[in-house]
Amino acid sequence: MSSWAPTKYKTTNWPSYNDSLKQRGSLSIFFDPEMVWAPPPSGKRGRQQQFSDAA
Repeated sequence: MSSWAPTKYKTTNWPSYNDSLKQRGSLSIFFDPEMVWAPPPSGKRGRQQQFSDAA
């Protein structure tokens, strides 16, 4: 009984393929200095909440 062999694809556009590989590892992050990083004190006991609605 023969085993299944994965399909092999041949790349025909190498410049585009190389550019796409470079972009795959790219991650752009933008920081807004106007965004509030911590909430104002609530006046209640306990730890302040550290989550933000900006995410």
